[in-house]
Amino acid sequence: MREVWLVIKEQLINYSIIFRMSKYEDKATYQSHYLGLLWQIFNPLIQVGIYYMVFGLGVNGGNKIDGVPYILWMIIGISTWFFINGSVFGASNSIYRQVGLVAKMKFPISILPSVSIVSNLTSYVWMTIIVVISLIKFGVSPSLYWLQYIYYFIAMICFLFAFGILNATITTLVRDYHIMLQSLFRVLFYVSGPIWNIENRNLPNTLVRLLKLNPFYYLINGFRDTFLSKAWFWEKGNYTLIFWLMLLIILTVGAHLHLKFRAKFMDYV
Repeated sequence: MREVWLVIKEQLINYSIIFRMSKYEDKATYQSHYLGLLWQIFNPLIQVGIYYMVFGLGVNGGNKIDGVPYILWMIIGISTWFFINGSVFGASNSIYRQVGLVAKMKFPISILPSVSIVSNLTSYVWMTIIVVISLIKFGVSPSLYWLQYIYYFIAMICFLFAFGILNATITTLVRDYHIMLQSLFRVLFYVSGPIWNIENRNLPNTLVRLLKLNPFYYLINGFRDTFLSKAWFWEKGNYTLIFWLMLLIILTVGAHLHLKFRAKFMDYV
């Protein structure tokens, strides 16, 4: 736990650097585009439109899911998935991509995954605003359940950081890992629930229960429970406990590997 605390402490001490670097990263990414940072909104909206036409109107036939219009059900899940996907891949490649620039400086390398996560927040915030506007337009009123959005948001950030520090370290040590992660996430996209309701896929109950252990499914389904006023997070006690246990294990392993190898990162680049 000492290693976990050291890594977390570096994030807390350097939070201002994290936000400044993420802001610079956003500007650097879109500085050569005419629409600039507006692409952080347009790009996910275009993808949402495509997924809705293919899966909402095509595969699903415009039918409702659990009494909710598919478009509402989908944008809650897909907005969460876009943030998770962008953060995971940005964080996993962050150390390998920038270690050469900071290796000769007194710089806390562990904050690089956090920079990638924060840089994706702008797009996520706008998508969340669109989700709320869409809910209200379809007649879904705010309720007390919406307060637990804070819980799921904190849980998501914590998991992304834990997963990010682990992935960033392994990617630097074993470059093939990043490619393997991309393949894994292509599969996770279909089984984590952003566009499919795995409970309505005529799958064996054992397989469904196993798929629900996926931490990304827990988060996506949790945000749906929040916005659609379905359930409190403590009503899913077993899945909540498993989620935080997985997070702790990943963070412990990631912090250990990071502190063990970060002095040698340049040797692997």
